[in-house]
Amino acid sequence: MNGPEVARAADERWMAAAIRLSSRHVGLTADNPSVGAIIVAPDGRVVGRGVTAPGGRPHAERVALAQAGSAAHGATAYVTLEPCAHHGRSPPCAEALIEAGIARVIFAASDPDPRVDGRGAAMLRAADVEVEQCPAGTEGERPFEGFLSRLRLARPFVTLKMAVSADGFVGRVGEGQVAISGSIARRQTHLLRAENDAILIGAGTALADRPLLTCRLPGLESRSPRRIVLDRRLRLPLDHPLVETAGLVPTLIATGETEAARLDPFKAKGCTILPLTEGGLGDFLASLVPLGISSLLLEGGPLLAEAFLRADLVDRVVSVRSERAIGGPGIPVPAQLASFGGFTPERSEEFGPDRWVEWKRTRV
Repeated sequence: MNGPEVARAADERWMAAAIRLSSRHVGLTADNPSVGAIIVAPDGRVVGRGVTAPGGRPHAERVALAQAGSAAHGATAYVTLEPCAHHGRSPPCAEALIEAGIARVIFAASDPDPRVDGRGAAMLRAADVEVEQCPAGTEGERPFEGFLSRLRLARPFVTLKMAVSADGFVGRVGEGQVAISGSIARRQTHLLRAENDAILIGAGTALADRPLLTCRLPGLESRSPRRIVLDRRLRLPLDHPLVETAGLVPTLIATGETEAARLDPFKAKGCTILPLTEGGLGDFLASLVPLGISSLLLEGGPLLAEAFLRADLVDRVVSVRSERAIGGPGIPVPAQLASFGGFTPERSEEFGPDRWVEWKRTRV
């Protein structure tokens, strides 16, 4: 390879490392994106690493700069998202990079926030900092795809997860929760829960399965997402596990019920009531954004899955294909999930006897 090719390969390698770093705090940074930053000195030494702190402050660039100290002067900063250019609770990260004497900034994704959107790069260039974009595709955006969805689509990023048996069923008629996937895939599901701001099921699934919807991986129990039940007629009983544990892990009930006499007992248990209007699922998703929900995991049954798929509101599908047949009378997989129309495969893994396949929506 010639000189420019070698330099480009080095940039891509360091950016890949910054992307891996950014994945550490997915689900922990509130309204802010989980960004990764690596500062590399001219001699190739890594002098600073940073990821957006839990709660969203400080930003990744400031964490990395604090670690680098004076060694940041003349160095290259690899950042997974364009450095911010606006004054919020702290000064712009672009300004901090300039003050530290960073000579070069490579970023992966542009920030669609109108307060940034090219202004961070422009601020750096105006200070004679070399700026380049090193696009990393959807993999680079994945740690903060909820943040991007909130800005681009005014709704959370929606992931639909569904386990499918070898005979093409997602459950058995008239039965509650039926084990389809194995223990390894179930642990992966718990990790998926930890990476999302909230998890949504319908009233039917809540009543049939009586799930807790928590993350039960050792060490990650505190990462359980908020739990939302879409229950227009408020059929959930007061002794339901989701209601009984609302004081430990937030439970939100989205309902069309308005009578205080029916709602107050749930509030007394610690549940939050989300009023449902006559609008569609798109309006419901938009109502979650002010609550700080940027990523939503659907773990409901086929009716809820079909409704979101028909409304074109699913951004990623996680299909867990089991070798186990559960027999009938079975509940068939939603038709769109049988063909995956409008989705492109992006990841495939073997977890014990199960195949875990992720499909990304083709269009935005």
